[in-house]
Amino acid sequence: MLNVITIVQSPDPVLNTVCEPCDLDDRGLKKLAKQMAKAMYKNDGCGIAAPQVGVTKRLVVIDCDQDETGAQNPLVLVNPVLVSTEGDPIVLGEGCLSCPGISVSIARPPFARVRYFDLDGEEWEVEGDGLLGRCLQHELDHLDGITMFERCDPVTRLQALRDYEVALAAGARPGETSLDPQVR
Repeated sequence: MLNVITIVQSPDPVLNTVCEPCDLDDRGLKKLAKQMAKAMYKNDGCGIAAPQVGVTKRLVVIDCDQDETGAQNPLVLVNPVLVSTEGDPIVLGEGCLSCPGISVSIARPPFARVRYFDLDGEEWEVEGDGLLGRCLQHELDHLDGITMFERCDPVTRLQALRDYEVALAAGARPGETSLDPQVR
């Protein structure tokens, strides 16, 4: 049985660290990816990046297709690179496992295309819009040391930082995007 690893929370400096590329021959990547996926699902996330578990490697796990049946089909992206985005930016609220208790309005293009390697070293591309497009951009930001606080406009950032302090003081946990029990 895999141990669940702890989610690193802002303002931990590891979240603002530019991550190193993964060695595609590193046998530890599969174990790390499984641990990340377990932590993501346990905290009701749809994406998680290695720095969010304290590892400064370019590794992401995403699953935007979860449903009420509990089916899990994580996509593991090793050394992902944002190839392109398309469309006029749309402002939507984003949550983050590393910034529990809040949702922050962030403008992002709706479509993203990402090139990556799988755990067997094969190169692939994934593309998507809606939640998948946003999640890809959000998680790749983490690999470059960018949190959602750095991605929003200055006024929104100040409010988000204040809201985050309140959420932490109230005991917000990873996976919660609101202090309102009906929204969590």
